[in-house]
Amino acid sequence: MLNNLKIIDASTVLAGPSVATFFAELGAEVIKIEHPKHPDVTRSWKLPSEDEASQVSAYFSSINYKKSYQKLDLKSEMDKNTFLKLVETADILITNFKKGDAEKFGIEDDVLLKNNPRLIHGKINGYGSDSERVAYDLILQAESGFMSMNGTPESGPVKMPVALIDVLAGHHLKEGILLALYQREQFGRGKAVTVSLYDAAISSLVNQASNFLMGGKVPKRIGSLHPNIAPYGEIFETKDKALVTFAIGSDMHFQKLCELLNLNELPSNKLFSHNQSRVANRVELATLLSEKVNQLEASFLLNKLQDLNVPAGKIKSLDEVFEESAAQDLIRKEAIDGIQTQRVTSVIFK
Repeated sequence: MLNNLKIIDASTVLAGPSVATFFAELGAEVIKIEHPKHPDVTRSWKLPSEDEASQVSAYFSSINYKKSYQKLDLKSEMDKNTFLKLVETADILITNFKKGDAEKFGIEDDVLLKNNPRLIHGKINGYGSDSERVAYDLILQAESGFMSMNGTPESGPVKMPVALIDVLAGHHLKEGILLALYQREQFGRGKAVTVSLYDAAISSLVNQASNFLMGGKVPKRIGSLHPNIAPYGEIFETKDKALVTFAIGSDMHFQKLCELLNLNELPSNKLFSHNQSRVANRVELATLLSEKVNQLEASFLLNKLQDLNVPAGKIKSLDEVFEESAAQDLIRKEAIDGIQTQRVTSVIFK
């Protein structure tokens, strides 16, 4: 699809490399640049079970796919010239340099765009172009409010188990680069596109931000519960010890759920008749639902709810997830440095 594009990936860790992998999956030629002595740090982020001597880790594999690799030290004049020659013929350059690095290496945007006026330079930073702070996903989750909301009253603040802010920033950069490519087709010139992890995090607060900005509501840690909807995120145990959850987004969903569970009186009860009242009385409601759910097998309950178009699901571990053929279809395999690697695709539109 994008076989005519050439991309230089001079970024490290997750956000930038994930963007380059996205374009690689769509057919672009991607050359990843790494320092000869200090390669992408994620090569060393290994599980205890991984080979200590290997130059490839599962983490590195997750966001590096269909790339060729070159080792260049941009402090070396010879290597810098090699880099600039690559960029001269590239469509897209992706970097996540620290503040001042581009100037130190002599590869500022005006230099790059002078050598290649059609170049699109996709840049990721932590806290904005003027900040020198080192940014890691965990710190962004802490400082953007995500950790304060995530978890339970008992657990305290909890980070998401994936590098959520990196993933979100990567998606924002993809959007910016695609728009820049579209504009280049019209006007013939490239440009720099910059995304900060901080901006990506704050912009992703969506409904929680508006709950605060409009209602003064500072979110508390309520586990998987939804602050605006109930029952939504409560966890129930079935007769066969499976854990299930419901996403009851409307009064109609609630009525159908109650009919299935033989709780026909609840939809007319003023404590539960409307969503706002269900949110206010969610603990009592969860107790009533739990007693009924505990009497049913998970497969029976979930199949019946699916027939009724009521959103519900089993809480699955990753081994259960990848037993599904739909998940297996999203696995991409590649040998890197002789190591057979696997990851999930970054291109899921059809």
